Amino acid sequence: MDLSALRIFKAIAEEGSVTRAAARLHRVQSNVSARLAQLEETLGVPLFHRAGRRLLITTEGERLLTYADRLLQLSDEAQAAVRGGEKPSGQLKIGAMETTAAVRLPGLLAGFHRHYPDVDLVLETGSTDAMVQAVFDHRLDVALVTAPISRPELDCKEVFEEELVLLTHSGHAAVSVPADVEKKVLLGFRAGCTYRRRLESWFTDAGIHAFRMHEFGTFEAIIGCVAAGMGVAMMPKAVILQRKMDDAIRFHALPPAIANIKTLLVWRKNVTHHPARQAFADSFDSLPDADESITLPEAA
Repeated sequence: MDLSALRIFKAIAEEGSVTRAAARLHRVQSNVSARLAQLEETLGVPLFHRAGRRLLITTEGERLLTYADRLLQLSDEAQAAVRGGEKPSGQLKIGAMETTAAVRLPGLLAGFHRHYPDVDLVLETGSTDAMVQAVFDHRLDVALVTAPISRPELDCKEVFEEELVLLTHSGHAAVSVPADVEKKVLLGFRAGCTYRRRLESWFTDAGIHAFRMHEFGTFEAIIGCVAAGMGVAMMPKAVILQRKMDDAIRFHALPPAIANIKTLLVWRKNVTHHPARQAFADSFDSLPDADESITLPEAA
């Protein structure tokens, strides 16, 4: 079982198709199919269920994928360590919450690319819980998530602090306590999102346990539904200010214990040599204060 076979297997698992994996790896399809068959024969177990043209990973395949991620990461780390002080290069897999990716990362990633053009950036978005697990499983090199993080296997660096606000439609009366929106539907990201947990906690801490939660996959959908009067949501104020949504959305200050939340950069402690990751972490040191460039007035 060599590393080349594992890279092919990993690509197929991620793409769900031999054809797409072959295109991604710049190999002919027959070669990819043959290498997969050889790997399955060597291991003596099927790694995928065949469902027409789709390949669905088996339980054995999921188990192998975890090891493949770790082995390939170690291989990349070993090569980087042997090369010594080379410039950052290769692939850097970054995870982030969707709002963080939209508001905080565009300028940073553009600047990083200018300084390190040999680094291939891959960005994945999801909830804090999902991103932390992906770093833990070696599927991501680094991720931007919300504090606190209690995984001893991970190291972290505080990069900025967000202010969460309650969002309502523009014509809504002032909100100071959960009872002011007690009858409203709560709109949030899927389970695993720290912002959602804070919104739910704000209600339950006030003794309000009977509320409805609608889940969405994107912050644009949440904001659009808030603007249409469907319900209320909790989100970083910077999202609304940057997109100049204060005409359609009204936001309301929250108690500091709910509103103030730190964003952390996390990575695995046992991956000690990763020039691209280190360069990415260092790029946060020159960032301005989180809201320094946002000058729009808060909604009245």
